[in-house]
Amino acid sequence: MRDIKYEQFWCVRVPKRSGEAVRSALAEMGALQRNAAVRKDQEYLYFPLKDEIDVSVLEVDSSDLKLLRMDFEYEEKQTFASILGFTPSFEMIGDLAIIDSDDPDAAEIADAILLIQKNISTVLGTLSPVTGEFRVREFCVLAGVPKTQTVHREYGCRYEVDLARVYFTPRLGTERKRIADQIGQGDVVVDMFAGAGPFSILIAKTVGQVQVVAIDKNPVAIEYLKRNAQLNRTPNIKIICGDVRDVAPDLRNISDHLIMNLPHSANEFLNSALTILKPGGVIHYYDIAPDSDPFTGAREAIEQAASDCGLGEQGALVRVLGERVVRSYSPHQYNVALDVRVG
Repeated sequence: MRDIKYEQFWCVRVPKRSGEAVRSALAEMGALQRNAAVRKDQEYLYFPLKDEIDVSVLEVDSSDLKLLRMDFEYEEKQTFASILGFTPSFEMIGDLAIIDSDDPDAAEIADAILLIQKNISTVLGTLSPVTGEFRVREFCVLAGVPKTQTVHREYGCRYEVDLARVYFTPRLGTERKRIADQIGQGDVVVDMFAGAGPFSILIAKTVGQVQVVAIDKNPVAIEYLKRNAQLNRTPNIKIICGDVRDVAPDLRNISDHLIMNLPHSANEFLNSALTILKPGGVIHYYDIAPDSDPFTGAREAIEQAASDCGLGEQGALVRVLGERVVRSYSPHQYNVALDVRVG
């Protein structure tokens, strides 16, 4: 329920014809009282202020402006702390919020999210971890519009996704941008586990003269990938539905950069990756590893695969360009990324 009262504030009276110019100037100054509603009559707008100001500093004709004190409809700003007594943890993807459905306060948290986060239309509760061949989760709708589909915006791209059918996380947004920034004009990029396309589309849209090959075996993910390629106007993506192990022989030695974002089992696909990679190409490899030794296992797996493929003695033609922790995945485990040049 909205908590509205009336309170007196300083305000600027401005003729309606100058309203937008004055509003913009006050906003830039940080002078507007955001929780109070603008008043108006037939001739004037009345902009509530945080404090008294000198109207002559506004870059408009100040002869038409007047500083007044008036009563305004005022809505107390609500916070999670004021409603729940604590600030809950939740993830936002487009206009969906995601929380743990097992939380004993899940219903109250869901209602509070809808009340405070005006851009959220649905609160989903997770019923399972990411599981199965296509890495999806089960959800229930805790509050709001009953849906699992949304459009997520990130770095100037839009991604239509159905979270119950396609894996997607906004937590890799910074990582996706980091990879895109490494791609050069004229490069060929292969995204081995493309999903709805967040790596592929960002690269295809922002790099320019680049060719992206996006592969996924989930036909629903491919459906959304095609939609997102159209949505973002990225015709420079070749989309392949299939198991990368089956299509790798047809993509032999084409890739300058190869993205392996399948952190639980990427090691099972290294032979296919090395088939696709050009000599001297770079693998962007993702792994789940213990926090006590986050990089050794991934590095050794790549070195062993290179040796098995006849690329010199173990490790001889493998050079690690960078290692980083992407995020904490679970207690004592990290999601890590390695950029590795092979050959």
